[in-house]
Amino acid sequence: MKQNVGRVDQAARYILAIVLVVIAAIFQGNWWWLLIPATILAFTAAISWCGLYRVFGVNTCKIKTEED
Repeated sequence: MKQNVGRVDQAARYILAIVLVVIAAIFQGNWWWLLIPATILAFTAAISWCGLYRVFGVNTCKIKTEED
């Protein structure tokens, strides 16, 4: 799998995931659904690959891989 998420994008995804988890924890009740996008953001940041980026041809990763 070719990486398409760069370092800055990766950091932004982690930060946004943390913010969503905090919002869900503070407001509780019907805010639990925020954990779904938070999980997706954290997972895509961890593996440095985003399916939507692949579909739209976006690549924020500057590292050259063997697949390039």
